[in-house]
Amino acid sequence: MQKKWVLSVFIISFILSAIFSGLSSFLSDFNVLVLFIILIVVISIGILFDMIGVAVLTAKEAPFHARSAKKVKEAKACLVLLKNSTKVSSVCNDIVGDICGIVSGGLGTTLTIYLYSEIGINPLLSTVLVTSFISALTVGGKAYFKIIATNKSDSLVLIAGKIIRVFIPKK
Repeated sequence: MQKKWVLSVFIISFILSAIFSGLSSFLSDFNVLVLFIILIVVISIGILFDMIGVAVLTAKEAPFHARSAKKVKEAKACLVLLKNSTKVSSVCNDIVGDICGIVSGGLGTTLTIYLYSEIGINPLLSTVLVTSFISALTVGGKAYFKIIATNKSDSLVLIAGKIIRVFIPKK
């Protein structure tokens, strides 16, 4: 079972990375402001999924069993998330988070090239500025939202359950 999961993670990561890398290669033709906004969005997606992964790991099942007994529609989806918390966390934190990190690095490279080729900023300085910005925003954002994820885990899992209910048809 574990080998199947690892193979699934490998395949999903490969496919998502190919898609995002392909998309990011097209982005090099965009205006630098658009590229910067896309970079912020990619970093934000990584932070959001990291927060969800932490929330699913720290939330308790009992409140969702109570909600399920009261016929709260998304409670079952929440329980599925919680019963598979290790896999959900792996997908959110490792697959989506790592891919966002790789894509943000690629976007950062494009921004770095722009800064020194179009604006004339020293290549070393532009590299340091862009990588420092990406690192600080990613690490700082994840640190901040991990605190929220642990303190508001039930609320975040409930929101995730509502979103899942929209995308996964009823059986």
